[in-house]
Amino acid sequence: MADDAPASVPAMPLVSVLIPAFNHERFVQRCLDSVLEDPYPAKELIIIDDGSTDSTGERIAEWVAQHSGELPIEYVRRNNRGIAATLNELAARARGEFLRLGASDDYLLPGGLDAQVRYLLSHSCKRAVIGDSIVVDQHGQKMYDSGMCDLHGANKRLYDSDDGIRRAVISQWAIGGPVALIRKSALDTVDRWSEGLRIDDWDFFLRLAARDALGFIDVSVCAYRIHGANLSKTRQTTARIVNLSESRYVALRRAALFEGPYRTLMKAQAHFISAKISFLQRRLWPLVLHMMAYLSLVLLSRLRLHSSHPFLEKP
Repeated sequence: MADDAPASVPAMPLVSVLIPAFNHERFVQRCLDSVLEDPYPAKELIIIDDGSTDSTGERIAEWVAQHSGELPIEYVRRNNRGIAATLNELAARARGEFLRLGASDDYLLPGGLDAQVRYLLSHSCKRAVIGDSIVVDQHGQKMYDSGMCDLHGANKRLYDSDDGIRRAVISQWAIGGPVALIRKSALDTVDRWSEGLRIDDWDFFLRLAARDALGFIDVSVCAYRIHGANLSKTRQTTARIVNLSESRYVALRRAALFEGPYRTLMKAQAHFISAKISFLQRRLWPLVLHMMAYLSLVLLSRLRLHSSHPFLEKP
């Protein structure tokens, strides 16, 4: 009888898994395999090889030829344009309601897509959600259970509230690896990735946090791989100064998005980054002055924060 027919299960929204690939010939197959291994049923895969000079492009092409019948795949190979431009192009090509950011040296963990989609479906005010990661070495052996806590020393309790997320994104940056799921519509609200920046993720998440548009689930959604070529982990002093100078520029540029104690905290962070640069340059007095300014602004931010939120729990 018709009354006995099982109720239809609502279709899950399409997720576009976006993979910017560059010189990761050793790791890219594991990354792509993980997209297939995740059981989330409605997904497409979009890959751009951003001008790799090793065999990354050939590895991707072989994988696509083998698996093209298992899910919708779009693969583009072109000259190098940088990570931000590549992410913008990937997003423009995506058809999904949600965008899952990937990285060709990391890989997704099964169940992460479903957990993040369900969070955004039940939190309509959020434009993106981040999760945690495990950390693995170049051979895939686990190094840490939590990228946020064990690698970056983060306090996860901060991520329980919008206020805490704002403070964490500003001053305790701990979002490492491809841990974000974003509503495609969010890119109309916070713009896209800022082309010209080498390390663009902090800038992007600052814009989300300023609008209380970022959520968090305490689930490991990917494996973040530590290896010798990680851009953000370079040990070369000159490259570190360049990266820090870019971060200082972002802090000063995005401070205007925040109000009250959070703007003060952004200014404090700019001084802290300047202190790091002075340390690397072995300039003692600028280091001392920037640290004094940093500590003064952090204290002022906390006083203003707790005067406006007297029952706020300290981190």
